[in-house]
Amino acid sequence: MALARSMMRRAVVAWQKEAGNRIPSTTRAVNTAMNDNCPILISPSLVSLDLAEIWPTNSTTHDFPLTCKCSDEQTAAIIDGKSIADEITLRIACEVRRMKVSIGKVPGLAVILVGQRRDSQAYVRNKIKACEEAGIKSLMTELPDNCKEDEVLNALSRLNMEPSVHGILVQLPLPQHLNVGKILDLLSLEKDVDGFHPLNMGNLAMRGREPLFIPCTPKGCIELLIRSGLEIMGKKAVVIGRSNVVGLPASLLLQRHHATVSIVHAFTRNPEQITCEADIVVAAAGVPNLVRGNWLKPGAVVIDVGTNPIEDPGCEHGYRLTGDVCFEEAVRVASAITPVPGGVGPMTIAMLLSNTLDSAKRAYDFP
Repeated sequence: MALARSMMRRAVVAWQKEAGNRIPSTTRAVNTAMNDNCPILISPSLVSLDLAEIWPTNSTTHDFPLTCKCSDEQTAAIIDGKSIADEITLRIACEVRRMKVSIGKVPGLAVILVGQRRDSQAYVRNKIKACEEAGIKSLMTELPDNCKEDEVLNALSRLNMEPSVHGILVQLPLPQHLNVGKILDLLSLEKDVDGFHPLNMGNLAMRGREPLFIPCTPKGCIELLIRSGLEIMGKKAVVIGRSNVVGLPASLLLQRHHATVSIVHAFTRNPEQITCEADIVVAAAGVPNLVRGNWLKPGAVVIDVGTNPIEDPGCEHGYRLTGDVCFEEAVRVASAITPVPGGVGPMTIAMLLSNTLDSAKRAYDFP
C-alpha cells in the first residue's frame, strides 16, 4: 500500500513541476504528446494496485464501542443451512433418477485437487459424498503441491473433452506458484459449475445478463435468505472480504437482488462502523472471529461464510472449523445467523450439485 501511495505522490509531483500547477496549454500538450519518453497516462495499471488481503492481527481486539446492550440469552434465529441443503439435495436426486430412467444418463462432476490443504481435502470429501447421495457420477484428480502448471492444465483439458463430465471444479486456493487466472481461463464455460469463468462473472455483474452458472457460495447465501423469508430488496448489505470466490460475486448478486451494498476489506478504514449500519452482513474474509458482537446493528441478519480450520486434537481430523463471526457474541445481537459448521457450507455443496444438474440438462437437452 505504501509503495502504491509513494508512486502516486511521485507522479503528481512530477506533473505539477511540468505543468507549473496549471493545466498545460495546447502547444505544451502537443509537444508532450510527441515526446516518446513521456507516457500518455501517469495512472498506474489496475493490476499493479492489487495488494494481498492481509487483515491486521488486532482486528478482533478493537475498542469500538458497543452499539447495543447484549442480553444473556440467545435471541437470534439459527438459519439451519444443513436441513435446507438436505431438502434441495433430495430434490436434485429425484431429478437425477428421472434423467437416468428417461435417457440412461446421469450428471458427471470432476474435481481437481492440488496439494494437501486439510480444509480443501475436507471440502472435496464432502462434495464427493454429496454426489454419491444425489446419484451424480464423480471423478477425482489429485496432484501434489509441487506439481507443474502444465500438469493441471493437461488434466483440465482432458476433462473439458470428456462428454460424461458436465461440471468441473478446480478446488481453490491453489498453491502460489500456479497461475489461477490462466487455469480458470482454460476451463470450459459450459462446465464451469463453480461460476468463476470471466464470462460468467461478467454476466453476473451486468444487468440484463444471465450467467450460465452463479458461484456456489454466494448463490447458497441468497437461497438461505430467500428460504428463510428474509427480505433483500432495499436493505443495506455489507460484504466483508472481496475475494473472487465469495466476496466479489456475493456483492454483485446482492446488487442484482436490489440490496444497497458496501464492501469492507483489509484496507477499509473503520470497518466496524460501516458494518454496524448493515441490515445484512455477509462475512467472507477468512479471519476467525473477526466480526464481533459490537460490529453488528441490533437485528441484523448475519451470513457467516468463514470456514477457518483451528487446531484441535480432540476433533476427528485434528482441527475444527470456526467462522469469521464470533458466534457467541453475534447471536445476542443479530435477528438471524448461520452457524459454522452447518450453515453456508452445506448450501455451497447443494448449489454445486444444482449447477451440475443444470449443466447436464443443457448438454442432453433434457427438460
